[in-house]
Amino acid sequence: MTALTHPTTPTMPLSAPDDTPERCHAEERPRLRVARLFRTQPLLLDCGLPVSDVRLAYHTYGQPQETATLVLHALTGTSAVHEWWPDFLGKGKPLDTGRDYVICANVLGGCAGSSGPADLPTLNGQDAPLTLRDLACAGRALLDHLGVKRVRIVGGSMGGMLAYAWLLECPDLVEKAVIIGAPARHSPWAIGLNTAARSAIRAAPGGEGLKVARQIAMLSYRSPESFAATQSGQRQGVPAITSYLHHQGEKLHARFCERTYVTLTGAMDAFQPSDAELRTIRTPVLAVGISSDQLYPAAEVQASAALLPHAQYVELNSIHGHDAFLMDAGDLPEQVSTFLKS
Repeated sequence: MTALTHPTTPTMPLSAPDDTPERCHAEERPRLRVARLFRTQPLLLDCGLPVSDVRLAYHTYGQPQETATLVLHALTGTSAVHEWWPDFLGKGKPLDTGRDYVICANVLGGCAGSSGPADLPTLNGQDAPLTLRDLACAGRALLDHLGVKRVRIVGGSMGGMLAYAWLLECPDLVEKAVIIGAPARHSPWAIGLNTAARSAIRAAPGGEGLKVARQIAMLSYRSPESFAATQSGQRQGVPAITSYLHHQGEKLHARFCERTYVTLTGAMDAFQPSDAELRTIRTPVLAVGISSDQLYPAAEVQASAALLPHAQYVELNSIHGHDAFLMDAGDLPEQVSTFLKS
């Protein structure tokens, strides 16, 4: 198999690793910090490999408390919630920085400051396979580092799937969870899309394959109606949709790592909790489907929620597909706020 490359420059400015938990005031500019974890005792990955001295990059918002709101980001997301979810973060919003202690960390295996595939041991000459349970265990260690004893979880897309892993791995820690645009496990359709993306990356390492992978993903993140409304016509003699997909591919190539893309999509595909496991979850859950979602149809999200003893389901109506929770949230912030405060 052709080797994949790792970015030679970081995707964002990094602060020096810091073993002291964040203690900034809510009014201060959000700052990326990096915790070093598992320095005295390793994290044992599901694949059997021990990992020591793990870095997790994170942002915090609001005053430190023992109970926090934990945000779990999407596949290509970062810990900088203020940059990608302004509709949800701020005083009086679901992630209320005037009242709550909000935490978001770039996941283990990520490429926005956390330990990525190149930093982890290999297995049979290949990047170590990670599972969503591994990501949850690493995240729990960060909460311990920050002195957090209980969390409310809010996750969208991959973050929503990761929320299911938290609910299964850390039931003692999670008070309630909001799962947006995510089923409990991938369908053959979702696995097939990821398989095609990984094949593109492996066929054209060095960045070109990652651009194609992003184009494949972007088609699943929106809907035909969304593209008809936003990408019709031509731009400089080129179909607008063609220009849009090339632009998205270039943007991701500039800030993301193909090895991370392969590792995290593989972890999502492999996460297949049984119905029996899901029925053991006693935590209150708000599951949000999106009416036009092509990647995770609303019916799949609802079916997963139906297996949970204490879940309620709501649906975001939008033409913009899977990405609607980021670009067309409608009254979702109010619904999430109500659930988190109840």
